[in-house]
Parts: sequence; structure tokens; C-alpha cells
Amino acid sequence: MNPFDLKPEKSLEDMMLDWKDLSPRPYKKLETDPYTKARIILMNGIEVEAVMFGHNFHRNCEDNDLRRDLALMRRIEAGQQKHVNWLSPSDETPLETTIGYEQLAVDLTAWLAMHEPDMYAKQCMDFALLEDFDHLYRYADLLKMDEDLPAHKLVQDTIEITPGRPTVAHHRHPFDSVRAPRNAKTADIRTTLGALILTAGEQQTMNFYMNLGNTQPEGVARDLYLEIGMVEEEHVTHYGALLDPSATWLQNLLLREYMECYLYYSFAETEVDPYVKKIWEHHFEQEVAHLHKAADLLYKHENEEWQSLIPNGEFPELLDFHPTKDYVREVLAEQATLTAKDEEFVELDDLPSDFRFFDWNSKVNGRIQDVPSHRVIRELQKKDGEDYRLEDAESPLRELRSRKKDNTDLGRVQGAGHDLGREGVQKEEREAVLA
Repeated sequence: MNPFDLKPEKSLEDMMLDWKDLSPRPYKKLETDPYTKARIILMNGIEVEAVMFGHNFHRNCEDNDLRRDLALMRRIEAGQQKHVNWLSPSDETPLETTIGYEQLAVDLTAWLAMHEPDMYAKQCMDFALLEDFDHLYRYADLLKMDEDLPAHKLVQDTIEITPGRPTVAHHRHPFDSVRAPRNAKTADIRTTLGALILTAGEQQTMNFYMNLGNTQPEGVARDLYLEIGMVEEEHVTHYGALLDPSATWLQNLLLREYMECYLYYSFAETEVDPYVKKIWEHHFEQEVAHLHKAADLLYKHENEEWQSLIPNGEFPELLDFHPTKDYVREVLAEQATLTAKDEEFVELDDLPSDFRFFDWNSKVNGRIQDVPSHRVIRELQKKDGEDYRLEDAESPLRELRSRKKDNTDLGRVQGAGHDLGREGVQKEEREAVLA
């Protein structure tokens, strides 16, 4: 599929939906396929990014004719965002929705990492993957404790729920969240798409927790959203740093519209819900018109053809959500004790003992027994005798197998990962085998 070969059948003005069509029928939270929910959550985040990017472009543009073109595109993007977001039912609690957010983060990141040709970008994905995986576990335990709802009723066995790199280890110095950018004109289009998609997805998660977290009951629930919401800010910095800072506003507009076309077409091809599938198809038609408009604006204002950024226009392999359990287990077995140093990822044990990570993490966490991500597990273990998990097999890491004691040292305390490895293989032996 090459969206540049398609001719928009309607003008932009004729693509705006009326109020009746803009308000869709919500899905049923316990019956809908988890990946239909994932697609809805992602496209809501993608459209929020489109609207906010458009507003920021508007505020940094002196040409009022160009601003009018942007205003028209942005108004339709805003309608798309409402159309998608209103698919979420009113009887779905914020915590139930959160499970969907974190499953999306895990399976989306894993799929993109498995298809990423740039090894540095793939490292970035694998690194954050283990953290979102742990967030899913923490929120699932909160759901079991607060609403007595086992998360497997929502995820329907499509993903494992078990500890990743413990959340207490995610709190790094801000200097170490900055990554090396990729160049949009020389990078593989898959790398550019991956960075755009994950930045928008993590930004939506950050926004969701930032605005909904304080609606949770006072105590560990409210505090868990606060803590993980801070990690999501790290992740937005982490992925946003991969974007090309030298790209112009109009180049960025073109890339974002192409990304939206790619996602809507991917989801129209893979959606299992016929009603939602029609929404993806309609939005794809709208985005094709936006893409052509963006290409026209790029040529008109910068005398640049779209091919300078997207050489042939053809979509790469379509994004198809499916379980990624084996891949996540592999990354967990090999990378749980990594942390960040400047733009790179290093073993925690290889850092000097006075590196800024340790002081920052200590200051942020204070007393470990008070850290919300640890408290939620400890409180459920006290209530039920063990934590909540959904595992096909025990964890590949000995340190994370206990269901009665939460590990707060892995990835945070040097020397804490001495048993790291699949099925208890010693770390040194594992490294020799991998070498």
C-alpha cells in the first residue's frame, strides 16, 4: 500500500463528521478483544499528539494562510480523537482502562522492537519494555486488591503478568533519560515510525496518569499513579529524544500524517470487530487527504518533495498486535539489570559506586518500604498471602520468582543480580554463552 498513490475522494471540509456520527457505540469492557482496546488506546494517543503538534506548529508560524490550513486539518484530527476516545465505555473504571494502557505499552513496544532495523533504537525499546511490563504487574495487583477483579478477565491470557525490572529502579537522574536522535532522511522509515508511535503512545499514558491519577482513592492507589506517572515522563523524554530535531515543522507534519495513515491502514486490515473496523477505514480515508495536503504544503512553502523523507511511500510490514510473551521473557532474562548512563545502557554493576543514579534514586525513593510500587505488592501479599500473577511458567529470573516477597533491589542495588539468568544460570556463564 502506498497512500501517495491514492486520490482523496472528498475535500477536507467534507470529511468532518456530524454529532451523531462522531459519537460511536462504546465497546463492552469484558467481552471486547484486548487488542481492539489496544488499538483504540493507541489511536486516541496518536490523535492527541496530532492535535497538540498542530497547536504548537500554529503558535510557531507567522504565515496566517498556512495557519488556516493547519486549523482545518487540526479540527478534523480533533474530531477523530473524540470519535476514537468515545469508544471507551462509561462503566470502565480508570484502573481497568489502565490495564489496557500497560498491555498496549508492552505488546506495542515488543512488536516494534522485533521489527526495528536500528540496533540503538531497538535497545531503547527493549529497555523501556521491561519497565512498562513491571507497571502492568503493579497495576494488576492494585486491581485485584481494590476491585477484586483479576486482570486476566481483561487481558484474556494474551499477555503474562509478572514482575519486570522493579519500578523502584526506574527512577534515574534526568540526564540519563536523553537518547541519541535519529535522522529522518537517512533512517529506515520503520525507525522513524517507531519513534513517532512510541513517543505519542507514552505521552498519552503520561497524560492519562497525570489527569486521572488524583481521582483514585487516597492511599496506595493514588500514590501508585503518582509514581508511575513520573516514570512515564521519563519514557516520553526517552522516546522523544529519538526524533529528528533538525526536521522542520512541515517535514514533521508530513511524517506524522504518514504515520497516521500507516496505523489506520494496519488496523483496518487486522481489526476483528466489524464496527470498529469501519471507523479505522473511515479515518484512513481522512488521513490520506491530510497526507496529500501535508505534501502540498511542504512543496509550496519549502520547495521539497515528499520523497526526500519517504523514498517510495510504500508502507513497511503492517502493525499486527499479537501476544509477545516469548520475546518479553527473552528480554527480561537478559536485560533486567541494565540502567542508563548518558545515551547508553549499561549493567548496574559496571557503574562507579558514586554515579549519579544511586544518589538520585535514593533521594526520590526515600524509605523503600514507603515506595508506592512496593507497597501495593506488599499489601496484597499481606491480604491474600501472595501477589497476583498470570504466568505461563515461572519467571526466567530467580530473583523475581517469589510470590511472597517483592524484590526491590534488582536493577537498583549493585550485586543484587548475581543469580541472573534463565533457569538460574549464573550471570558469568550466561554472558559467555551470549558472547
